[in-house]
Amino acid sequence: MARILIVEDEEHLSRFIDKGLRKAGYETVVAVDGMAALEHATGGEVDLVVLDVGLPRMDGFTVLKLIRGMDVDVPVIMCTARDSAEDKVAGLEGGADDYLAKPYTFAELLARIKLRLRDHGPATTEATRLERDDLVLDIVTREVTVGGEPVTLSAREFTLLRAFVEHPGQVLSREQLIERVWDGAETSSNVVDVYIGYLRGKIGAARILTVRGLGYRFP
Repeated sequence: MARILIVEDEEHLSRFIDKGLRKAGYETVVAVDGMAALEHATGGEVDLVVLDVGLPRMDGFTVLKLIRGMDVDVPVIMCTARDSAEDKVAGLEGGADDYLAKPYTFAELLARIKLRLRDHGPATTEATRLERDDLVLDIVTREVTVGGEPVTLSAREFTLLRAFVEHPGQVLSREQLIERVWDGAETSSNVVDVYIGYLRGKIGAARILTVRGLGYRFP
């Protein structure tokens, strides 16, 4: 699961982005000033940085310059109200991978994040793509296609489907699914059944078989 560093000193905006990314299935780290951003971005703990320009202690352009000066190749998307051509050029020439002018929609930010993670992903596809017949899961971008057509899944549905695709032909009990998908949290087995129903409705009922008294199996 990719971890995103959100560098934004406006609390309401950072919380909005943080909530949206977590709902989309990403892990997040939030920094509210340039010094904290630099520490997180260069510590090898994040996969992408969403970087505001107007920050306390150190502005975003300086943070970006120091990140690239330390040969850290983490993708950086700059987000700022400063939308002049000069600022955009400065950001891109300084090593930013993308540049978003405020105000922007979360959907646009999410699309840019998926694209940049894909661009910086491993050269081989085996570690990032899971395929079963005509069903494909991209672990990095968390995109799913069935027969070449995109399917929109919630974060929980994606994790549930991934558990099945990673164990084709194996019967997974409700208890095993709770452990894998809900991290062992106290969850009713009926909740598993409900999410199985959601998933069947999106990828096809025949793709997840019920094994009476035991659980479910991905053929």
